[in-house]
Amino acid sequence: MADLYDLNAPKKATNLSLNSDLLEKARSLKVNLSATLEQALSNKLKFVEAEKWKRENKAAVEAYNEFVAENGSLSDEYRDF
Repeated sequence: MADLYDLNAPKKATNLSLNSDLLEKARSLKVNLSATLEQALSNKLKFVEAEKWKRENKAAVEAYNEFVAENGSLSDEYRDF
């Protein structure tokens, strides 16, 4: 699967507003905020893109499932189970 964003793009400074207690506790545990946020955003992007794909392809998936329910799978003749 292709990457959802350019993994080699340069870093860019940004300002965020966070819960002060959450920030204090993360810093006290030496959590890398940039890496953590980057990973969280990457995971969110994957989820949002997957949901978008499901919405955009819902009719095709339903049509395929209906076809299989009526006609069986195209590979049924080759299955051993």
